[in-house]
Amino acid sequence: MTIRFHYKKIVGFEGQIQRIVAIRPIIPLRISYGSGQIRYEALIDSGADFCIFHAELGRLLRLDVEKGERKLFGGVTGQAGTAFVHTVTIDLEGFEFETNCGFSDDISPDGYGILGQDGFFDNFKVTFDRRSEKVELVPKMVN
Repeated sequence: MTIRFHYKKIVGFEGQIQRIVAIRPIIPLRISYGSGQIRYEALIDSGADFCIFHAELGRLLRLDVEKGERKLFGGVTGQAGTAFVHTVTIDLEGFEFETNCGFSDDISPDGYGILGQDGFFDNFKVTFDRRSEKVELVPKMVN
């Protein structure tokens, strides 16, 4: 089983001209916990240590966010943040798996979720093909 996605084209403005400013491996998914579920988009990030989403998503799923395991993280800005880890289910094109994800108020609420090494890359063989603007995911349980 191989799951394929096209990179997402990020549109922005350069001066007053609207144009594609970036292409990134951002994919649609469904996150669920208990009876709650949310459709969302996340960036597949091989440099991220773990999966992380904004805490508001956790609250919408009815998680008691701050009761999760506390985990500190940093990023390119050098600012420290705190995430709270919970086990959730992620669905990619009908392939569901349980994984641990951090939820944090210390990341931008306007960005995308992050799919990192722990929780995502340990579940998939990931192949990036920037030239063709595609990413392929092969679940490791199927290999």
